[in-house]
Amino acid sequence: MQRGWTTYDGSYAPLTAVPAEAVEAGERAQDGPFELADVARLGRRALRRVVRTARADLAPSLQRAVRAHLGPLPGGAAVATEAWAPYDHVNVQAGLDAWLAEPGRRHEVVGVSGFQHTDFGLGELLSAPWGEHGPRPGPLATVNLATGPSGEVRPCVRCGLVLVEEASGARTVLLVRGPEPHGMQEGVVVQALSTEEGAGAAALADVRRLALEHNVFRGQVLAFGGDVFGRGGPLLTFLPRPVLDRSRLVLPEEVLEAVERQVVVVAEQRERLVASGQHLKRGLLLWGPPGTGKTHTVRYLVGRTPGTTVVQLSGGALSMVGTAASVARALAPSIVVVEDVDLIAEDRGMHPGEHPLLFELLNEMDGLAEDADVVFLLTTNRADVLEPALAARPGRVDQAVELGLPDERARRALLDLYTGSLRVEAGALDRAAARTEGVTASFLKELLRRAAVLAARRDAGGQGALDVSGADVDAALDELLDTRNAMTRALLGAGDGASGPGGSGPGAPGPGGPVGPGLLDEPW
Repeated sequence: MQRGWTTYDGSYAPLTAVPAEAVEAGERAQDGPFELADVARLGRRALRRVVRTARADLAPSLQRAVRAHLGPLPGGAAVATEAWAPYDHVNVQAGLDAWLAEPGRRHEVVGVSGFQHTDFGLGELLSAPWGEHGPRPGPLATVNLATGPSGEVRPCVRCGLVLVEEASGARTVLLVRGPEPHGMQEGVVVQALSTEEGAGAAALADVRRLALEHNVFRGQVLAFGGDVFGRGGPLLTFLPRPVLDRSRLVLPEEVLEAVERQVVVVAEQRERLVASGQHLKRGLLLWGPPGTGKTHTVRYLVGRTPGTTVVQLSGGALSMVGTAASVARALAPSIVVVEDVDLIAEDRGMHPGEHPLLFELLNEMDGLAEDADVVFLLTTNRADVLEPALAARPGRVDQAVELGLPDERARRALLDLYTGSLRVEAGALDRAAARTEGVTASFLKELLRRAAVLAARRDAGGQGALDVSGADVDAALDELLDTRNAMTRALLGAGDGASGPGGSGPGAPGPGGPVGPGLLDEPW
């Protein structure tokens, strides 16, 4: 292993190998008899220690920097504090930058070293003596945090002092500390101390207002996640906003109009609705078997509402429903997408006991103001197990829409949609649509993929788009319907009836009748 050290300017200086003979000579010199020169060496060492102690007050320190900037403080001077969640670090920086850029305000930033794993604030910096291993002036530590889905970032202060001077002569010191995922600082904290009474608290109030005004999450599509070690709190990830043409939703027109009316039309007419005394908060539940298009429909609705903040919860992030609702309220108009809501909103009668996430979801949906333009967009494969207080109560879920298994007309339309640039023999797709009663869109998509693979193998030397014969489609469908592929059929959403012409599938309509097919669920 190469050994060396990194110099202050960042260059690397390797250690020079020391011959063994020199090492032995040095050891013999240390073990030799006492010499008068040793007295001189001890004297020089003691003198250096005395000088270092005498000049300790001359060394730069954060305490001296703060006191020199503020000067004498009034008797009522107090440290004001504001705190934010860890994921808001980038927004706090945006608000702070906007506040510092206002006319009539000058500032200087002092970096802080030795802040890791150390609990301190402005009060401690002004009162406690810190040794060489405590917080002290140093290079400014920053971290680049995302501001959008395309790789945009903003450098954010991890720990630093901001010395501010107003045109009026008032002086303020801000201590900015970002989160330490594995340290003592969990969130973002900004403290302020000013030469004018109340000015520190007013400055922090302005920073909070500007952090919301310049919030980088506004109008974006976000997904909640968590620190892999569970110490860093919730994290937000930017996702690109999907763009999905209406023609790619193979839904009955009345079903598509129903979901558009709840999400899109209300958003477009929010001012007139509020002026007419109508509430904007609403809930929409999409339910049906896996693979029938619930997530695909969500993606379409998200694409139809540009400028709306979307917060997506799924999997392990479902536990963050309270945090997601808080973000949605602050950045309305917004949509909270809760996928597989049955995982946290199961009927309490089935499993008596505590249901904290269910109650949190109910409270968040109830706690919205009437004029809050927030949509809770819920999906589930198991509507039968949902808590009635959620699914059957207007004001929480205002409309539930079933996305059922596609009928023959819809299966034919889906096959056309998935054909892409394949050239398929005439009549092959009609036969496939007739033989696939009870399947989902995902089954049909896989059918055409397998048929294309068979065509590619048959015409291995060809060029360009593939020519898929009727035999290719029939062979692919026979393979998928073969009893040996029972597990594949189950995963792709094929029922027992998908075995030949005239077969009766499991796509019987529910109590309200069939509401039509959906399209393949796809990831964000």
